[in-house]
Amino acid sequence: MWVLSTARAELHFFGSPEEITDGFAALSHTWNNKPEDGPPEQSFQDVRKIQESCAKDGTNPRDFVCEKIRRCCELAESHGYKWVWIDTCCIDKTSSAELSEAINSMFRYYSLARVCYGYLRDIPDLDDIWSDRSKADVFTRSIWFERGWTLQELIAPRFFLFLSQSWDVLGTKADFAEILERSHGIPATVLRLEVSHTEFSIAQRMSWFGYRQTTRVEDEAYCLLGLFDIHMPPLYGEGRNAFRRLQEEIMRQSADTTLFAWWGYHLDQDLRSCLLAPSPSSFYGSDITYTPPRCNKEQAHLIQNVSWQGSLGSTQCIAAHSRTGCRP
Repeated sequence: MWVLSTARAELHFFGSPEEITDGFAALSHTWNNKPEDGPPEQSFQDVRKIQESCAKDGTNPRDFVCEKIRRCCELAESHGYKWVWIDTCCIDKTSSAELSEAINSMFRYYSLARVCYGYLRDIPDLDDIWSDRSKADVFTRSIWFERGWTLQELIAPRFFLFLSQSWDVLGTKADFAEILERSHGIPATVLRLEVSHTEFSIAQRMSWFGYRQTTRVEDEAYCLLGLFDIHMPPLYGEGRNAFRRLQEEIMRQSADTTLFAWWGYHLDQDLRSCLLAPSPSSFYGSDITYTPPRCNKEQAHLIQNVSWQGSLGSTQCIAAHSRTGCRP
């Protein structure tokens, strides 16, 4: 895991997040993909070149990185953190192995961060957001809430601070819990850390994606891996098949049948006839819960007898569980 030193914006490598004994901060933001969004994001290679150049003349690399990286480093340092993780420049995307590891570990990175800064580049400083409905509406319409990756970046961290375009603190995710539940359907109890996201059904968690968008269609699936504790290799170029693969992995690891409770009224007949949803937006508005089946005494007795009979083949055992309706 690569992180930046907040004092100098220099890249340092750690074998795992747990090795960073002093902890680290993380940044959640929307990328500048278009000229109107602002200056292009600086990559791992860009920051490394600045670091190498400054090493020759003794200057501080933090003075030469882009404003977003510099401001984030300064803020984290002012809060007492020596390290910060920023996805744009802390992942060497020229390495397919490193990119794959980062995508599969991202939820973990954010969950282990001591603080996560949610930078809303299109939101000015707003006072009394909670008592002024019009200001709350401005806040919830930020482009940050329209991006797919920011969903896990909101849910994973224990401590999350929303920042305005001038890098001033707007409040914590707990402060905005009720507002975000009304506007985006993410339970306030999850944002206040009163209930784990894992307590909600597959369909409910999928519904939190809403109508968010990702630059690459495959990222609709990859940005949800951590939310379902799924690990799978990213294959850019596979298109919608990425979300199908995600659902297949969920099926292998969970008996939650709400995975199939998606809406298909807006799709053509071919897609409506499929068992699996074409995109996470197909679950929009779903509040279907899942209760695991419980065995009665007769079913439990049959399963116990099957487990005792070691001579039974796996096919017979599966058949026995199928007859009881209970999971092995």
